[in-house]
Amino acid sequence: MKKPSSDYKAEDIFVLEGLEPVRKRPGMYIGSTGTEGFHHLVWECVDNAIDEAIAGFCSEILVEILSEDKIKVQDNGRGIPIEIHPQTKKSALETVMTYLHSGAKFGGKVYRVSGGLHGVGISVVNALSEWMRVEVERNGKKYFQEYKRGKPTTPVKEVGNSERVGSTIIFKPDPLIFKKQKFSFKKIVSHLREQAYLVPSLLIKIIDKREKPERKYAFFFEGGVKSFLRYLLEGERPIQEEIFYFKKEVQNVEIESALCWTEDVEEEILSFANNVATKEGGTHLSGFKRGLTKAIQKWAREQKIIKNEKIEGEDVREGLTAIISVRIPEPEFEGQTKQRLGNPEVKSIVEKVISEEVWKFFEKNPSDAKKIIEKIKLAVKAREAAKAAKETVLKRGLFEKLSLPGKLADCISKNPEKRELFIVEGESAGGSSKQARDRNFQAILPIKGKILNVEKVHLNKALTSKEIKSIILALGTSIAKNFDFSRLRYHKIVIMCDADSDGNHIRTLLLTLFFRYFKPVIEKGYLFVAQPPLYRVQAGKKVYYAWSDEEKEKILKKEKNGVVQRFKGLGEMNPTQLWETTMDPKKRILKKITIEDAKEADKMFDILMGKDVLPRKKFITSFAKEAKNLDI
Repeated sequence: MKKPSSDYKAEDIFVLEGLEPVRKRPGMYIGSTGTEGFHHLVWECVDNAIDEAIAGFCSEILVEILSEDKIKVQDNGRGIPIEIHPQTKKSALETVMTYLHSGAKFGGKVYRVSGGLHGVGISVVNALSEWMRVEVERNGKKYFQEYKRGKPTTPVKEVGNSERVGSTIIFKPDPLIFKKQKFSFKKIVSHLREQAYLVPSLLIKIIDKREKPERKYAFFFEGGVKSFLRYLLEGERPIQEEIFYFKKEVQNVEIESALCWTEDVEEEILSFANNVATKEGGTHLSGFKRGLTKAIQKWAREQKIIKNEKIEGEDVREGLTAIISVRIPEPEFEGQTKQRLGNPEVKSIVEKVISEEVWKFFEKNPSDAKKIIEKIKLAVKAREAAKAAKETVLKRGLFEKLSLPGKLADCISKNPEKRELFIVEGESAGGSSKQARDRNFQAILPIKGKILNVEKVHLNKALTSKEIKSIILALGTSIAKNFDFSRLRYHKIVIMCDADSDGNHIRTLLLTLFFRYFKPVIEKGYLFVAQPPLYRVQAGKKVYYAWSDEEKEKILKKEKNGVVQRFKGLGEMNPTQLWETTMDPKKRILKKITIEDAKEADKMFDILMGKDVLPRKKFITSFAKEAKNLDI
């Protein structure tokens, strides 16, 4: 046993005061210091205004992006109190802004429900801001206080009279914490639209002052969650005549939900707790799913629509677009970023309510009920067929030792972290890339022609495609719900297609395939798109490559006697050219495919690849002028 070290003394114990813990470990409070955490600061400010709106004291919120790294959030709520706080002996405003776990949300008197119940929201934003200014208008006066990295630089000052009431927060995130500083207009618009749907008759405005002329949006919806569902259903084909909607309060839990089944095969369920998007679900979502499945199973059996078929949850939710929103006095969010609701009592309450409401809806709308059950029966058959097809594909892989129709040229390395798989369009390009590659770590899988469009088709149909089966076996992971990430044979998967319309189409089909059935590959950041050059310019002994018309023109200005070669496809490049421009890790340009906003990505896939022609026509008309620059 070691003797206590004399070097370890009392003064070695550090006590972090005030907001220092936030600056020391920002990820504990906002999830990350990347793009999501950067924007989470805005959500915390907006949440406070939303809580005022839910309580009935705020009717308008304004968000202004002042610059790439400065933003303003203003509301017409009651305004943060400025009187001296009895505990801290400081202004209530300064207390709220500089003390963790302070605010009116803990007592339960001011806010019956709130999203920012952790009480660290606005003080965390202050701690992680290089500069912040708060303005309060109440009791006919206007006050302000400024801060630097969470510490006041001025006292609370009165600066004149005001007829307005409300709070204004202007802040600049700290570049010492956030390395990449740029507010995304698209991300902020999407979040504010969502909030406007969840709080009926709340006006939310957003202005982007970085643009000339300024970009502006305003959201105001009276229909709440029902209007939200209609928005999500744009471009879809509902099988119901009536949207299933209800709002009910049981044991202090307010439940609001809207549902509609469509011809799609994908499910989209958005869940919220006290207006906070619970992206990882929680007890309210678990109760929703269980209650829905139980009610439909019971109804179908009592109506003798099903006999021996075994209906599972995934069958019930096939093609379902739904929103489940709950408001509760004491939410238990798991993690400061509130991604998952943990209240155990909510599960049984939501389960019971959804079961009762589904039953009422089916009783009232027997025609819709019959259509929904028939769709579910088809889903059961498709699931069973897909299971058999998957087993056949996997057995074939084991017995044939990956002797694939696409003739996979595998690499020597056995380490998935170093292995790369190039999915290459066409036999010609496949042959060239096999010669160009470094066989130590690069594998080539040529695919022939355009693969099956998996948008809105069942998995069993997708598994009839030779090309899709080749990709499944090459990856080694199985597919869809049976996807096993631990068996992924390559940690870099590169889609390599020609830079023409056919190549773009094939690339989009492959992206659709990965988005639908291999989504974890995208989420982990393992899917890439190769960027082959468009031009080769030779001037004497010098050779240049250009990836755009602008690059080509710059080269030609520099080398006036340059001879230009336009690459129409990968097959036109010899192996040396393909290696040094597109496959050499030291020189190549790869575009990483990400899912920054799954809902928007899904909607875009629906528009571009779905059965419905009208939304696609609108999209093409809207972006016709930009078509030459359009990239997916």
